[in-house]
This record gives sequence, structure tokens and C-alpha cells, in this order.
Amino acid sequence: MESDVKEIKTHHTFCRICEALCGLEVQTQNNQVIAIKPNENHVATEGFSCVKGLYQHEMYQSPDRLKHPLKRQKDGTYTRVSWPQAIQEIGDKVKQLHKEEGADAIGMYVGTAAGFSVLHPVFAQGFMTGLGSKSMYSSSTQDCSNKFAVSKLIYGFPFTLPFPDLDHINCLIIVGANPVISKWSFLQVPNPGKKLKKLENRGGKLYIIDPRKTETAKVVGNHLFIRPSTDVFFYLSFLHELINQNGVDSKFVEDHTVGIKDIKDLVKDWSPEKTEEVTRIRAIDLKEMVLKYIQADGAALYCSTGVNMGGYGSLAFWLQEVINAISGNLDKKGGTLVGKGVMDFIKFGVKKGILMRTDKSRVGGLTSVNDSFPGGLLADEILTPGKGQLKALFVTGGNPLITMPNSQKLKTAFQKLELLVTLDIYQNETSSEAHYVLPCTDPLQRPDLPFIFPLMLGLQQKPYMQATKAVLDPKGEQRDESSIYLDLAKACGMPLFGSKIAQSFFMGIQNYHTRKNKKDLPTLPQEALLNGLLRLTRQSSFKNIQKNKNGILSKEHDPGSFIPKRVMTPDKKVHLAPKILMEQSQKLSMYFETEKVNSHRFKLITKRAVTTHNSWTHNIERMTSNGRKTNYAYLHPTDMIDLNLEELDFIDIRSETASIRIAVKSLKTLMPKTIAVPHGWGHQHAKGLNHANKTAGVNVNILAADGPEKLDVISGMAHLTGIIVDVKAADGALQNTWSGI
Repeated sequence: MESDVKEIKTHHTFCRICEALCGLEVQTQNNQVIAIKPNENHVATEGFSCVKGLYQHEMYQSPDRLKHPLKRQKDGTYTRVSWPQAIQEIGDKVKQLHKEEGADAIGMYVGTAAGFSVLHPVFAQGFMTGLGSKSMYSSSTQDCSNKFAVSKLIYGFPFTLPFPDLDHINCLIIVGANPVISKWSFLQVPNPGKKLKKLENRGGKLYIIDPRKTETAKVVGNHLFIRPSTDVFFYLSFLHELINQNGVDSKFVEDHTVGIKDIKDLVKDWSPEKTEEVTRIRAIDLKEMVLKYIQADGAALYCSTGVNMGGYGSLAFWLQEVINAISGNLDKKGGTLVGKGVMDFIKFGVKKGILMRTDKSRVGGLTSVNDSFPGGLLADEILTPGKGQLKALFVTGGNPLITMPNSQKLKTAFQKLELLVTLDIYQNETSSEAHYVLPCTDPLQRPDLPFIFPLMLGLQQKPYMQATKAVLDPKGEQRDESSIYLDLAKACGMPLFGSKIAQSFFMGIQNYHTRKNKKDLPTLPQEALLNGLLRLTRQSSFKNIQKNKNGILSKEHDPGSFIPKRVMTPDKKVHLAPKILMEQSQKLSMYFETEKVNSHRFKLITKRAVTTHNSWTHNIERMTSNGRKTNYAYLHPTDMIDLNLEELDFIDIRSETASIRIAVKSLKTLMPKTIAVPHGWGHQHAKGLNHANKTAGVNVNILAADGPEKLDVISGMAHLTGIIVDVKAADGALQNTWSGI
């Protein structure tokens, strides 16, 4: 009798969990992954991968994976329905709401997972464009919209994102980032620890500014503690001292910038001696750091989520970019570079008006960023009556009930929607409130190219190109998102991208591909679409690139290629002092006084772990075993003593929004009066995460505030780290909480 066991195959692909995109060798048998290991011969990642990448198949092959569409019944249970039924019923409801309430009553939330695919976000946006709805929301307003908003103001386009030239830099100052764990942000840097050690080994200076001595700071650099959410004052005094120490490149400033006088006026009174009171960085240390920055032949300041989410993220990032520019380090070898991908997306985006919307939100009047409104307004947009009130929402590749601020309120809002549709691989917390849950393919089940940042913007330390075929076939009735949105557009009677020609074209190639390959479900030829994108941008074919299993090195970055010809402001100059940023900077003195008044209170920060990625990996038993079945609050030993706490005692953490109860641990690498709680936990309410919902973790983001008054005016970002909280030993009943304990 012939055996049903098929041969073991080895596939070369790349990880799509984070921006490192590590090259992988994946072994499969019988349409199952049996092992993943790093690709040691990859041209850029060179045999590096983290534990999440090596065991991601345990997440994708979980018994909890969605395999069929689900529909919510009146009693709250879910039953399996066919794809034609789900698509048609969703389409009928959308058509009704579109007619009765208008296009903007139908919204979409795009999560982080969607961004790590090329086709998914394109077709999701195409669906919303077809509906004529501007009600787009994205996860970026939780962690990085400050960079997009500021870049648009000073460089003329939101995706102009300068990055440190790590191979040549001689002084790097990292603020509020932990690349050894996070694998960098807005730059593809596999094995960041190795790259940073190389910097030090060649004599470069490296500083880590953080309220915790992070994993990065333990490996490399000089660590300086900073009180959470005071980064903007660090940048102010750094800029003040840069000017005082004659660190301004006057010729560069005169030739390529405008607004230097306003900047000098802004920072003249913000000496390091003044800001030391709130940042806790000694003036002598800051002055020495500025001197090393000036003396270096190539230097940069770099920040990430610890700054972005700190409440003053837009002002802080703005000041950082001003420092890098006026010191002459912008667009310089060893300073910060602006990459170029398969096309000049910066020029293309401005010409086509992509990501350039300036409309205001219905609630709060906040300006859209990257053509999306703040996620922190989503609950209010659902709950506030009036024209344009959200009645329907599509959630694609995201889980806002874990990742958004004040999720108790958001859950109440979701329950008021007339239609909530989720596209995901699990029935997570958000999907557990949905009317329809649509099962999608995972990264190993789809062909792909590197996502938009490396592909279109060249945000790679070592530029290269890679393509991957699907490693596995879909199971059950799992479908790729591009095919789903194409069918939804047809069912809604509103063509994809608002174009009947585009809709007919994609339907035609979907029908042909489905018949030719004898697919059970309508499926777009994703490889062909990716190949078309490559050909439009004058690249080699998908097939040829994919044959190079280790990737293909591209042209190295070109310092001096950005200024002035790729600066997209009307005068082709870097705008150092945009009006709205200068207006908001007038509040800095008030913010400073608030920091002084609250200097004795605790501030809450997050803390990453190598085994978890946002809310994604908690359903993998391996990642939450051996004492990792919950998250903890971490306090400095002196704070434990002051609060009369022992290890694993329960404490109550209270913000102005809510409270949580959680066990506490001592952590001597924390700054006193800082409390750290890892985010992404609290899965007890997920119907389809049968391992994660048995963990005891707490969703720390319920402590953060939402609503227009609590969001950053410039970027719409929520304040998710550096929040002022009260901490005490648990005592009696805990009110106003959703702890999950």
C-alpha cells in the first residue's frame, strides 16, 4: 500500500513578523511545517532569527486557526457559514448603510499584521476607496504616527523617514528604543546587537537613553536614565547645547533649511541645567554627549516607541530631526540617510496625492495622518450621533480591543455597531464581538515581497531584494485578503478603487486563475500581481528574484541623494519651524511645570519580551510556558520597600482612566518611581484563543485614555507610555477594572 507521507521539502523564505524580515529555511511535510531555521547564507540577515520567527508555525498551525467563515447568532454563539453567504450578507448590509447613512458611516481599522504584506493593505484601501469612505483608522496612531505627521510638515511627505547610517556612523544616540529586543523600527536591521557592537569596536560612541537599563543597554553603549515621557525636554536642551557649542553647520542651514531663527528663539532658555530637574539627566553628562556628537564624523539621534508614545512624541521627534539636520548630519554618510526603494515613492506619492489627505475627523477635528484618522477616536466616532456616525467597521489584521487605549469603552462601542467584520487568522478579542469572522491565510501561505518600507522606501541597513513563494497551501476555506476584498467590493456594488475597469480586470484574472488551477475558492493570482508591481517599477521578474533563494543585493545607499531634489516642500528646503509645531511648542513651559509638580509620582512604561510580539504570540504554548503565563508589574527595589511589597504581591495601578490589579516583581534596572508592565496581554475574553485565554495576563492599555482631548493634536497618537499612575498594595475590591485576573 502506497504511503500517504510525502517527502520533506525545504523552502527559502523570510519572516514577516517584524521589520527585520529574517531569511529562513522552512521544512515542510504533508502541508505542515516541521522545522524552521535561519538561512545562514542570506545576503543581509546572515543566519540571524529570533525565537518568534523560528517557532511562528506553532502559531499558524494551532488548532485554533480559523478555517471557515463564522457568523454571530442572536444568542452570541458563532456558526459556520459559507463564503458566498458571508460575502453576500455583508455586501447587503453595507449597501443598506451606504444608502441610509452615507459612505463615511462605514469604517476600517488596519492593524500591524496587515502592513507586513504587500497586497493586503493595497486591496483593503482599494475597497474603502470604492465605497467612497474616508473613515480609515490604523494601528500607527498607537506607536508611530508622530513620525509620519512631522515628516510631512518638515520634509513635505509623511514617508520621508531618515535613518541612521549604521555602517559608517561614529556617534549614535538611541532614545526610547530597545533594538536588541524589538529588532529596530523604520529600518531593517537583522541582529541589531551585532551591528551596534561593530559600531563600538571601530571606536564609535553609543548612548542609550531610557528609563530602564534595557537589553540593548546591557550589551552595548553608555546608558543614561531618563524619567519617562520627558524626552522632549532632553531634546530641547540638547538642541540648546548644540547651538551653544557651535555645532550648527551654518552653510547647510543657509542653503537647505528655513526657520533657524525660530528654532534658536525656542531653545534659548532650555539649558541642560534647567531640564535636569525633570529628565534626571545631569547637565554635565548631556553637555559631554553633545560634544561627542559634534566631534564625530557622522552622528545621529534615533528614537522609537518609548518617545513616540510618550505624550509629546511629535514635538520630540521634530526636535530630533532639527538636531540631525542643522548639525549637518542629514543626508550624510555616517549621519542619517533617506533611502530609495524600487521606485522613488516619495516623489510618486506627492504627485499622486497618496497619504496627503488633510481632512479633519468628525469628532475632535483632528487632521488625518497617512490618510487615516486616530484610532483613539474610534469609540467616540461609533458612540457620537450625527451625520457620519460609524455604523459598520471592518477590522483587518488587527486586534484593537487589546492594542487600543481605553478598550473597555471601545468594547462597548463595538457592541453598538450594526456590522463588525474581522479578517484574521484567529478569533481574537475583537473577532469575539464581530458579526462575521473571515478566515485569512498566514504569511507562510502567501507569496510576497518585502513590505512597503524596504520595498518602496529602501529602509534597509543593507539594501537587497527578495521574493518568496507560498510555503504552504491554505487549509479549509482560508483565503488571502486581496481576494476577499475583491469579492466584497462586488457584493457591495461598489468597484475596487472606485474603478469599474479595475474591478472587471481583477475579477477576470481571478476567475481565470481559479479555473485554471482548479481552486475551490475564488483566488487572485498573487504571484502575478506581485510580478506586475515589479515590472511596473522596472525590476526583475518575481520568478527571477525568487530563484535567488538568499536574496539579491541592491545598490548601496547614496548619501547626498535626498537634498534638495527629493525634499517635497514647495521651496525644496527642510522646514525647521512649521507653524503648527511652533504653536504647540508654546505649551512646553506648561508641560514642564506639570512634570515638576508630578515628579514624586509613578510613571508607567511598557516592557518588551523576546517571546512576545504585541498581542500576537500568546496563543503559542512555548512562548507562555516556564513561568511566562502572565505579565507582571516591575518596580525598582527601593519602591518595593517604600510600598512594603514582597515579590509576587498584588498591587493596584490606577490612572485617570481605569485600574488594574497585577502581581509585582522587583527589577533593579528600572529607574525609581517607574513601573513597567508588558503590553499585549489580557486574552481572557477571546473565544478562539484556547491557550491564550487561559493565561492570567492583564491588558495594561486600558489605563490609557482615548478621546480627542487626550490625543496628540499633531499626530492623533494616544499617550501609551509615561502615564502618571498611582500604585499601592492591593486592598479589597478593585473598581473600574477589566484586569482579566
